[in-house]
Amino acid sequence: MKVFLGACAIAGVLVTGSAPVVAEQYGSPKADNTERNVRDRDGKTLTPMDQGGSAADRDVTAAIRKAIVDNDALSTNAQNVKIVTVGGVVTLRGPVETSAEKATVASTAEKTKGVKHVDNQLEVKTK
Repeated sequence: MKVFLGACAIAGVLVTGSAPVVAEQYGSPKADNTERNVRDRDGKTLTPMDQGGSAADRDVTAAIRKAIVDNDALSTNAQNVKIVTVGGVVTLRGPVETSAEKATVASTAEKTKGVKHVDNQLEVKTK
């Protein structure tokens, strides 16, 4: 993978005559998800890989996702939160823009048929 990315960077220089621009050049902070990645690796936090395999769990997740994506009042972040359903228990994770979005996403999940409980781990983005 590193070889491929290196080749792409070299190709970008050859085609455009200049090196690719990165966010750090404009003073934007470098993305650092180290803490989240460590948290997710510890085996205690549900990730999409833990999604229940039953048809009922898949249907619940799909219904929640559809309802969230269909809500145009929600930000892209809110529409892309992680939804993991295991045995009817829904875990919501990821960033949202406001506490109102956090409540809306959780409420949408709670109203979905087949949901026994919602574990709301959504995080309101800090500016």
